[in-house]
Amino acid sequence: MTPLKPRHPLKTLAVAALTSLTALAGSAWAQINVGVTVSATGPAASLGIPEKNTIALMPTTIAGQKVNYIVLDDASDTTKAVANTRRLITEDRVDVILGSTTTPNSLAMIDAVAEAQVPMISMAASARIIEPMDAKRRWVFKTPQNDIMMSLAIVSHMSAQKVKTVAFIGFADAYGEGWYGEFTKAAGIKGLQIVASERYNRTDTSVTAQVLKVMAAKPDAVLIAGSGTPAALPQAALVERGYAGKVYQTHGVANNDFLRVGGKNVEGTFLPAGPVLVAEQLPADHPVKKSALAYVAKYEAAHGKGSVSTFGAHAWDAGLMMTAAVPQALKKAKPGTPEFRAALRDALEQLKEVPGAHGIFTTSPGDHLGLDQRSRVMVKIENGAWKYQGGL
Repeated sequence: MTPLKPRHPLKTLAVAALTSLTALAGSAWAQINVGVTVSATGPAASLGIPEKNTIALMPTTIAGQKVNYIVLDDASDTTKAVANTRRLITEDRVDVILGSTTTPNSLAMIDAVAEAQVPMISMAASARIIEPMDAKRRWVFKTPQNDIMMSLAIVSHMSAQKVKTVAFIGFADAYGEGWYGEFTKAAGIKGLQIVASERYNRTDTSVTAQVLKVMAAKPDAVLIAGSGTPAALPQAALVERGYAGKVYQTHGVANNDFLRVGGKNVEGTFLPAGPVLVAEQLPADHPVKKSALAYVAKYEAAHGKGSVSTFGAHAWDAGLMMTAAVPQALKKAKPGTPEFRAALRDALEQLKEVPGAHGIFTTSPGDHLGLDQRSRVMVKIENGAWKYQGGL
């Protein structure tokens, strides 16, 4: 009988090393890679920072699969947002992208995700991000309430307050233009007359000329269509010049940095917002109260009492949409493959009554947002705080 030859030790080590590397590669291949680009610096930093903070609170495993988050800062710049998106797709081979913070950045990212066929969930507001539905936008979803939904809330409140004439001043970009288009439609429904329309840049330090034109029109109310702390600038100018009418802001200002920067100048402001902004004040039977308070508790445990903003909640809801869709996608394909990304897109389009911080999400091929009236409330700024005014 021929004795067995002993294995060569180096060969044995090589086989073991190869086996280990194969196992590691399989493990890496199986994890879900989530690319994130947010505006953590620049003019939109007050929106992007709570979003970035929220990403750190998201689950690290979903349906038994490890989740890896790659978070980049686009500095509130559209060119950087696109560069981040392409890097996340080509270098990090992500399965889904969350972001970006602002409408201009999110719009600029659409071509990149559509070309690579990677689903994207935006945390920006404009309906233009997902409408009109086409071959590119079928890869794009978003979590903030649409401008038309919030515009209707504003004009309904204005009408109840006996407002007849309105002046508009908004950002000179896709956010401001989107809001003007939707607000014009909503105002027409209620018979409100828009008597002035002005624009300013997010980085401007003075809006004197625009405010003088607004005041010359003598409107009953002014709507400022901005987001974050730059939205406080026109309101400060209005107060300085003695404007005595009502002032409305959009849900783009619903964070505490706006209150801090605006100070006494923003007292009495009305705005529509997601329920999470006043979660503790909601009636006990409000359908979003439980899910909104769950996010508030998690965020404040990490960042302190009163630290929550609606923008972080938009990121949280993006994570909830993703978490709800992943188990369905895993039934069809493994992470890291084109098949998984396509299955994840399909699953994101079939969500049913998913409770979030801002509302209840039910998506469809024609609706990549999936929110209804349960996702908005009217709020007033009183004594430097948000005061619930009722549902809409």
